Amino acid sequence: MALPAVYLGHGAPPLLDDARWVAQLAQLASELGRPSSILMVSAHWEARPVAISSVRGAPLIYDFWGFPERYYQLRYPAVGSATLAQLVEEHLGVAGYEVVRDEGRGLDHGAWVPLLAMYPDASVPVLQLSLPTLQPEALYAIGAALAPLREAGVLIVGSGFFTHNLHALGWARTPDGPVPSWSAEFDAWGAEVLERGDLDALFDFEHRAPAARLAHPRTEHFAPLFVTLGASWGESLATPIDGFWFGLSKRTIVLGMPSAEHVRPS
Repeated sequence: MALPAVYLGHGAPPLLDDARWVAQLAQLASELGRPSSILMVSAHWEARPVAISSVRGAPLIYDFWGFPERYYQLRYPAVGSATLAQLVEEHLGVAGYEVVRDEGRGLDHGAWVPLLAMYPDASVPVLQLSLPTLQPEALYAIGAALAPLREAGVLIVGSGFFTHNLHALGWARTPDGPVPSWSAEFDAWGAEVLERGDLDALFDFEHRAPAARLAHPRTEHFAPLFVTLGASWGESLATPIDGFWFGLSKRTIVLGMPSAEHVRPS
C-alpha cells in the first residue's frame, strides 16, 4: 500500500518547546506508519535545477538567527539514502527534469525540526529535495513525477507554513496569542478550496485568496504544498493538525490516508 503524502508547518526551533504541537506531530507520525525513507521538500532550499541533499551525510543547517544557543546544539543524525536518490533521479529523469546531487547540503530546519518531533530517533533515512521554482503548476508536476515513490514506502513531505508573514505578525507573546485577520482569512479560504478540490483556485491563490499578499509576501512557504498535491491529488484528504501558532496557521494536510473520511473530487 502506498504511503500518504504530507504538507506540514515546520515552525522555528521553538516549535520543539510547544508540547501540544510536538504531540500532534508525533501522533501524526504514528498514524502514517514507519516509512522506508523520507523525502523532504522544505521552503528553505531553492535551487535550480532540482537538487538532492547529501547521500553520504552533511552537517545540519542552522538557518535561523537570534535564538538561544541551545537550539544550535540540537542534533538530528539521520542518514541519507543512495536508494532514494536513485529513485528520485530515475522518476524525475523520465519526466524530463535535470537532477543534481549536492553532497555539501545537509538538512535545513524546515526538514529536521519537524522530524525531531515526528521520528525523534532519526532512524529513518532522509533526503531533501530543492524547490527549483515557486510556480505552483510546475511544482505540482514534480510531485506527480515523484508519486510512484510512495509505493516504495517513501514518505513525501512538503514542509512550509500555511500562512507566513513574520514582518506583519507583531509576534504574539504566546503560541495561542491573537490571530491576525489576514492569517485567519487565508487559512479559512485554503481549507475550503482544499475541501472542495478546487485545484485551479489553489494554483491561482495569489489572486483568488483573501489577504494573499499579507499571508505570503513571498510564496516559498506555501510552495511545498504543490509538490504534496501533485504526488497525491484525487486521494482522501485529512487535516490532522490545524489552529495557529504565534498567529500563523499550522494547518497540516495528509492525502492518501486510508482512514480519511473525505475524498476530494478528482
